[in-house]
Amino acid sequence: MSRRTLNLDDRLYQYVLDTSLREHSALAELRAATSEHPDANMQISPEQGQLLALLVKLIGARRTIEVGVFTGYSALAVALALPPDGHVLACDVSDEYTRIGRPFWLRAGVADKIDLVLEPAVHTLDARLAAGEAGRYDFAFIDADKSNYDAYYERCLRLVRAGGLIAIDNTLWSGRVAEPVVDATKDADTAALQALNVKLRDDSRVDLSLLPIGDGLTLARKR
Repeated sequence: MSRRTLNLDDRLYQYVLDTSLREHSALAELRAATSEHPDANMQISPEQGQLLALLVKLIGARRTIEVGVFTGYSALAVALALPPDGHVLACDVSDEYTRIGRPFWLRAGVADKIDLVLEPAVHTLDARLAAGEAGRYDFAFIDADKSNYDAYYERCLRLVRAGGLIAIDNTLWSGRVAEPVVDATKDADTAALQALNVKLRDDSRVDLSLLPIGDGLTLARKR
């Protein structure tokens, strides 16, 4: 029994991976390919990808949204967890980053499940709302530019059905969110995350849990 979350040192973290990680070969290969990238720290951890896949299965998701694709690890993890008729709306602005992951989507046999749209995510989400798709998605994962997190959250909350789930990455931001309130003119990302975390705490539209996994993962279930 513990009164707080256990701190993982390298030895214990490796034990977690050794005894619980079930990683599809295409995911492992994509993770290895991304590890050589200068921005490799932007990729979610494998145990976090496995958690997203489990959540998708638990809620019986078929239609999902991803805001921020990077090299495509999380999109691949979710696509693999979806049923044959499942679909990922993947929003990003970088052909350079997403090009790395696309061959692995093909190799895993799920490329047809992932609709990659390369334009600002706000535009993509607004277009889906304008097309009458509010409440037609089951799950959303937000992991993009932090200053726009609130805009992404509000749009995903409209697009996700009641009982659907929104997962938001980096909500602990390497601990910087716990510092005194940050001046947005000096650190816009930290200020945006601090404001969003407080907003989520007080948002009666969702049920909430902030998990200390990876760099912090907030789960918001739409009521």
